[in-house]
Amino acid sequence: MKVRNMTRSISTAITLGFAFILLPCAANATGTATVQQSDGTTKVYKNVVIAIRDQQMEVTTSDGVGTLVIGKAACTKVAELVECLPYDATLYQGGHKVRIMLKSGTVWLNPTTSSQPLSMTSARLAPHGVLVSATTKRGTYFSLTGTVDRMTK
Repeated sequence: MKVRNMTRSISTAITLGFAFILLPCAANATGTATVQQSDGTTKVYKNVVIAIRDQQMEVTTSDGVGTLVIGKAACTKVAELVECLPYDATLYQGGHKVRIMLKSGTVWLNPTTSSQPLSMTSARLAPHGVLVSATTKRGTYFSLTGTVDRMTK
């Protein structure tokens, strides 16, 4: 019973963590994130801050309360874009670190200064644009669109 309760607590923390990460951010932030829980509840969060640092993507609230880091992914260059298949994410919040188990996902990044076509679609990705779609093993769907606010190597 203790293991089951601990698993539920961790799952709940992860679900709530997504919500805390994606609270509204500063006006200069350009990202919009959507979180859809497995029960169908959906929330849209505007003005999230997107940063690329040390080959990791960070999504952070403007108040610094929480940061979601997509730190491990298999990436390849597709024309001028970078496509990544993330397989690990971590939530940093309130002095705690929680690993988020991903079931599937795709990250598209346009590192160029011009709009680029997305593979096999008529859509285009803005200069320094980001498009993320991921599902956790718990069934939470997460999407993110915007442009990178900060990029360091």
